[in-house]
Amino acid sequence: MTGILAACAVVLAVVLASVVNDPAVVVAMLVGCALAGIIVMSGAVSIAPEDTRSEATERTLRVATATLGHLHGGLTAENARAICAMLLPETSAAGIAITDTETVLAYEGTIDTPFVPGSKNAKPTQEVLESKRMETFVSVDQESQDVRRFSIGNRRQGHAFGIIVPLLVQEHAVGTVKLYYRRDVEIDRTQLAIAEGLGTLLSTQLSSYELDRQAELTARAEVKALQAQINPHFLFNTLNTIASFTRTNPTKARDLLREFSMFYRRTLESSEKTLIALSQELEQTRRYLKIEKARFGESRIVETEHVEKGCDELPVPSFLVQPIVENAVRHAMRDEGPLHVDVQVVTEGDDILIAVADDGLGMDKAVADRLLAGAGESHPSGPNHGTGMALRNVAERIERFYGVGSGVEIVSKLGEGTCVTLRLGGARRRLVELSRKGE
Repeated sequence: MTGILAACAVVLAVVLASVVNDPAVVVAMLVGCALAGIIVMSGAVSIAPEDTRSEATERTLRVATATLGHLHGGLTAENARAICAMLLPETSAAGIAITDTETVLAYEGTIDTPFVPGSKNAKPTQEVLESKRMETFVSVDQESQDVRRFSIGNRRQGHAFGIIVPLLVQEHAVGTVKLYYRRDVEIDRTQLAIAEGLGTLLSTQLSSYELDRQAELTARAEVKALQAQINPHFLFNTLNTIASFTRTNPTKARDLLREFSMFYRRTLESSEKTLIALSQELEQTRRYLKIEKARFGESRIVETEHVEKGCDELPVPSFLVQPIVENAVRHAMRDEGPLHVDVQVVTEGDDILIAVADDGLGMDKAVADRLLAGAGESHPSGPNHGTGMALRNVAERIERFYGVGSGVEIVSKLGEGTCVTLRLGGARRRLVELSRKGE
């Protein structure tokens, strides 16, 4: 029967992995299944009815799922309180605490301890943080704790007993989880296995959060780098344009100044956000084109836009469309005649495509490939410094946020124009999920 339960856990893990898209969630589920297996297979020490073991397996998988949401924001006091309250009923412990590297973040239980939330970590906790190994401890009285190596059958008097497990992120101890017991004999190999499994589960989820956080910081840094590349060029030209209108058309100068102010306000706000609605990105692009029309003349830039119904609320990385449109204005415009710029947003299966097409100067395939690779080679219309960086930046962020199958494609022909297509893999499916949550 034990083998059957273990097999069920494995099958359940495979099913979960097949329906959950987030790799971090899959990893956490697999860890939970492994923990369930430990509980089931520990019958040599803690003999329990078969239905009890099956219930333990189900309970542990439920815990693995529930803790994911609480650790989404990292190891905070609020998250720690929620996790302690959730985990305590799922264990045989009389109390549970979670700490960071300095203090106790949360405690839940009926055992009196001086190590309450906000207090400095006990000596055994500090030793576990340094050694990165699980240890047991004993409280001789209510005021102190000492490290005690575990040995089954080796009794010792004390006020409370417990297990301390380190929480590791990238091989660094970031905190601990502590289980408290009233009696020494309650700490058996099953409890040690459960404690270690919980530590592994929480460590995995904290590692997932840290990876997400680092990716977000990287994305923000890339946006700021893109801003640094775009801002000086656009800034000076816009200010010169506004200055020229102050003499000939003061009303238009005031309107442009308001648009320019709003453009930069939204630019700064977007740089602090990981994702914004596609409608906001397109609105920012229209502001950019309005300012450029004032500079070159209303008839020199003709833009059209079509967004498939429902796509305007899609969360996208900021600075996704506007840099592509700016490249078209800067490098595709002829000396005479209008430049037509068309922005299309459509669905294709589970993906969403954003295409920016122009009828400008165009380029050959070799130059397009070098631009996408970030080589920044010269465009036929003149120097093209920074354009490759902008396209590569957009491409890398698309691949990071939308995964395999996403990216940027450039189709261009000299003298006829260029079309840059952004493929957002799985974005339509995400949009449907967001719509269902909002209902």
